[in-house]
Amino acid sequence: MPNASESAVRTCLRMDKDGEAAARFYTDLIPGSVLDNPERFKGGKTPALVVTFTLAGVPYMILNGGPHFTLTPAASISVMTDDQAETDRLWNALTADGGRESQCGWLVDRWGLSWQITPREVMRMTFSDDAEASERARQAMYQMKKLDIATMRAAFNGGA
Repeated sequence: MPNASESAVRTCLRMDKDGEAAARFYTDLIPGSVLDNPERFKGGKTPALVVTFTLAGVPYMILNGGPHFTLTPAASISVMTDDQAETDRLWNALTADGGRESQCGWLVDRWGLSWQITPREVMRMTFSDDAEASERARQAMYQMKKLDIATMRAAFNGGA
C-alpha cells in the first residue's frame, strides 16, 4: 500500500490563493501531518499552484485556482478529538483570524474551508444504544457551536 504522498487518490481543495499558507497551517495544527510538496512554475517566484500535504495520514491537495469557484460546507474535513482540550485547541486555532463558528461542532476557517471538530465521546453518546440518553445528548448538542463534552455528558446522564 502506498504512503499518503504516493496515493493515487486525494481530495483537491480549490482555493482562490494562499493555498501554501493554508496547508502549512493545517499540517502544523494536526498531529501526524506533513507538507509534501508545493509545486511552482519554473523560476519559483510565483505562489505555488498546487500544494500536496497529508493530515494525520490522509492525502489532500490545494489548487490555487482563483476566485471562480469557492469552498462550501457541502464538503468538510472531520476531525475526531480525544478530549475537550484538543477540541478547544483545534476550534480556537481554526476560528481565529477570520474563521467563524457554525452549529454542532462545525466551523469555517479563514480560507473558507469547513471543518467538523467532534470529540469521540460525543459520537459514543449520540449513537448510544440508550435511545433516551442519546436523544438528551443530541438535544444539548443542537444548542452548541463548539461541542462541550461535560455539558453533553450531563444531558446524557439525565441532567440539564
